[in-house]
Amino acid sequence: MNRWHDQMKWIDAQAPRLQQQLVQLCAINSGSWNVAGIERLQTALQPLLAPLGVPVERIALAPVQQLGKTGQIEARPLAPALRLRCRPEAPRQVLLVGHLDTVFPADHPFQSHRLLDANTLNAPGAADLKGGLLVMLTALQALEQSADKNNLGWEVILNPDEEIGSLGSAPLLAEAARRHHIGLCYEPSLPTGELVSTRKGTGTFSVHVRGKAAHAGREHHLGRNAIVAAAHVASTLDALNGQHGDMTVNVGFVDGGGSVNVVPEHCLLKVNVRVSNTEQQRAFELALQAACAAVDQRDGFKTTLLGSFHRPPKLMTPALESLLGLLRDCGNAINLDVRWQATGGCCDGNNLAAAGLANVDNLGVRGGNIHSSDEFALLDSLTERAKLSALLLLRLAAGDIDFTPFHSANKQSHSS
Repeated sequence: MNRWHDQMKWIDAQAPRLQQQLVQLCAINSGSWNVAGIERLQTALQPLLAPLGVPVERIALAPVQQLGKTGQIEARPLAPALRLRCRPEAPRQVLLVGHLDTVFPADHPFQSHRLLDANTLNAPGAADLKGGLLVMLTALQALEQSADKNNLGWEVILNPDEEIGSLGSAPLLAEAARRHHIGLCYEPSLPTGELVSTRKGTGTFSVHVRGKAAHAGREHHLGRNAIVAAAHVASTLDALNGQHGDMTVNVGFVDGGGSVNVVPEHCLLKVNVRVSNTEQQRAFELALQAACAAVDQRDGFKTTLLGSFHRPPKLMTPALESLLGLLRDCGNAINLDVRWQATGGCCDGNNLAAAGLANVDNLGVRGGNIHSSDEFALLDSLTERAKLSALLLLRLAAGDIDFTPFHSANKQSHSS
């Protein structure tokens, strides 16, 4: 540890700057569909990326296909991803990933920050994941101060669509994963500091039901109520909860109808499902197909289905176990107790694992209540977590860590 005393001391000195920068980043709305807002965030990040001394590449992503309110397929644009690469010729390679988007759109009421106490910042994206961006960049700056840095190459990908499933950036992540040995993702750790080991897989699906409009009084019998038919699909899928182990199904969005004196012609459902294995995935797919088929068999109704399982479960592998052990050792060196647990949440760590890259995916700040207006980040964890990542990177560069477990990381099938 004394070997990197200067880097650890430097990180501690960054605390006031990091806290100020976090507030500034959180003031920029970067909801997943707010392309202009994400681009403003990318501009604000340029001075923070500049000290790394490598070019910043903007990578255009394909639009995301979505079902519209009347069943039409729409292409929604995404902001570009950012990529930085340093020393791709080095013998050891690490991929660092963080996302720019939040779950809060531009019209969401949660747009400002407040200090709950001297160490707790309540702000949109403070934990998920703008605090993590600062942790990542600070750790890399500490690495670049090391005499051993030339032994370690690194690549950073900052994507704009993680909160909507990384549907546009998934190919970029998979390609990068295949040319690295270790992956580090900067989702928030738990408030008490635990890391995540394994994760469930997830899929997102949209179901549009088309019925027939009619006057609600004079010709109600001629109408076909799309909301009522969609409710059959929703209740069928919701009933899967508790029937297939720990699989969870959430009907999270319903949009249909208009004037109450018109039988509604259209209704759109959006559903998220979390699974631990292929059996659960298949059970959901069969139930979804059957529910849609039951509606289609009724006179005057037609369903349109769009979606897929886009993040397989992230499983424990020998390589992941080795990486977690390395982080525990690094934590011990800085008096930080590093533990881990499984979670039902999903992130880009699932994508990297599916491409065969061992990764730890919540190396960001300690925080909680994410995806809500109560989201918070613990400010002292900006430097704490930066030191944890920096020490891992410094040890990798110095050759203190055996890379053998990571040269042939266990591959996971996309149907896992």
